[in-house]
Amino acid sequence: MQSKRVVITGVGAVSPYGAGTESLWQGLTSGCSAVGPLQGAEDIIGLTTKVAGVVPPLNMRRIPRKDRRSMSRMSQFAWLAAHEALTQAAVGDDLLTGGRFGISVGSTVGSVDAIEEFFEEFLRERSLEQVRSTTFFKVMGHSIAANLAQALGVTGRVLAPAAACSTGTQAVGLGWENVAWGRQDVMLCGGADEFSALTSATFDIMNAASNGANHRPEAASRPFDTERDGIVCAEGAGLIVLESLEHAQQRGAPILAEIIGFASNVSPTNIVNPDSDSIQACMRLAMADAGVGAEDIDYVNAHATGTLLGDIAEGRAIEALFGDRPPVSSLKGHMGHTMAASGALELIASMCMMREGQVLPTLNLHAPDTACGKINLPDVVQPHGIKTIIKNSFALGGVNSVLVIRSYV
Repeated sequence: MQSKRVVITGVGAVSPYGAGTESLWQGLTSGCSAVGPLQGAEDIIGLTTKVAGVVPPLNMRRIPRKDRRSMSRMSQFAWLAAHEALTQAAVGDDLLTGGRFGISVGSTVGSVDAIEEFFEEFLRERSLEQVRSTTFFKVMGHSIAANLAQALGVTGRVLAPAAACSTGTQAVGLGWENVAWGRQDVMLCGGADEFSALTSATFDIMNAASNGANHRPEAASRPFDTERDGIVCAEGAGLIVLESLEHAQQRGAPILAEIIGFASNVSPTNIVNPDSDSIQACMRLAMADAGVGAEDIDYVNAHATGTLLGDIAEGRAIEALFGDRPPVSSLKGHMGHTMAASGALELIASMCMMREGQVLPTLNLHAPDTACGKINLPDVVQPHGIKTIIKNSFALGGVNSVLVIRSYV
């Protein structure tokens, strides 16, 4: 069976810069960091990192109360991003409820805030009397996808992949496959996560969280830099509307870009440390899926989180495939690592670069680490025609996911 061409017709973002794709783009192009002090860090014994990329206060009362009651903050972020994406794609109720519209949206885990709230009460009182009946709907693994389906009235497929930091890219890839093979006409795809100090603590325990620039939060996240010292955790949501080209053309939807390839693999060599060979293999698979070669890639949006080993593994994989030709940058220097949201959020930002014909540099990259390979790391905004992009995402557990996106022609 011939697969269908799949295009992007709407995008929506909630990031540490605020709500909306335009806020994301303005924040990134301002060259200012969205990372700030981690409030309450001093109250947690043993937590050494004291910085985070947190979404500023938003008006969540836009969400009807009946839907909001079962939503954690990450589901609320996803609701806002979904509405932006659906509005841009001009998706109406008939399409949402017709059975040919699906959802593929994931998070790292269920709401950490809700889990903490539950156990704080239960362990103190050994009682369930104060537990709210809606708590479970915030902590279940498919909380975001289920809440979106309920709020939007979706009756098609609902998928909720969970692959830690690879989640958002994997969710878009699975949505792409559903549309490409005709299982659904339209898919709402992406990822979301809410910040918790316990998330930062998880990386802190593994010595993978940044703590060397607590006094200068804006300089804490430094992918590919010799002075990098770990991840800065952040939060947000990135949602993308995918549909077949013929479906988009029939209903006159705006076409923003085209997804032409996707791959996901895993390295069983180590559950923590990234595997450069496996990362390289995943990029190679994605390009083969897209029917393009390394010479066709105009920009690589790196996963690069600012960890010592992760950036080296990815940089060397990029060098092995592309040499020092296409520009490479990571957006985590700007806003930290938005976890499950990062794949889709950074994909949206990469589409903005494609639209504007420019590549954004990696913020806080002043002295590129030669151990990351000889790759092209711009240090300023670089005018650059972009037709084809690779978007990388990698996760603890050895899971790699890569998308190939092309301007619509």
